[in-house]
Amino acid sequence: MRLSIPNVLSFIRLILIPFFVITFYLPYEWAAFATALIFFIAGLTDWFDGFLARKLNQTTRFGAFIDPVADKLMVATALVLVVEDYHSIWVTIPAVTMIGREIIISALREWMAELGKRASVAVSWVGKVKTASQMFALLLLLWQPHPWVVWLGYASLYVAMVLTYWSMYQYLKAAKGDLLNAENH
Repeated sequence: MRLSIPNVLSFIRLILIPFFVITFYLPYEWAAFATALIFFIAGLTDWFDGFLARKLNQTTRFGAFIDPVADKLMVATALVLVVEDYHSIWVTIPAVTMIGREIIISALREWMAELGKRASVAVSWVGKVKTASQMFALLLLLWQPHPWVVWLGYASLYVAMVLTYWSMYQYLKAAKGDLLNAENH
């Protein structure tokens, strides 16, 4: 494995997860801001690792594996913490939807890769917009500086949930022929 800058950024994201959880539970007034700041830094490392991998021509198989793993672990952790913090069905339903979608699409991509058709379920623009809305919502719901910011976080969370369903539909539609093929594999 070649230790490249993008791979280091993915590792940083993984290393940030325990600190993210610890700051969430700290009994200090500044803890919510620190938690949101760590989440924001993790989001920046996600953007930079992809950008730098392409710009510096440092794409690797390991990077293609570890980057989405780090992303999904950070987002799933944030969703779990937000669900715990809000204790509300209105936050839990979108969170479960988003985590469930990630499991379904990850399994679908793995299965399609086994068929040699990974490209048919590649990341789409809807998935990217869903991720941006999801990250924005989580940042606001973790930080909570003002009630209107929390409401904006709720709205963004629901936009992300709608896009979650839409992108999942698109991925499943793209794989429909293979999923419904009667031939045994």
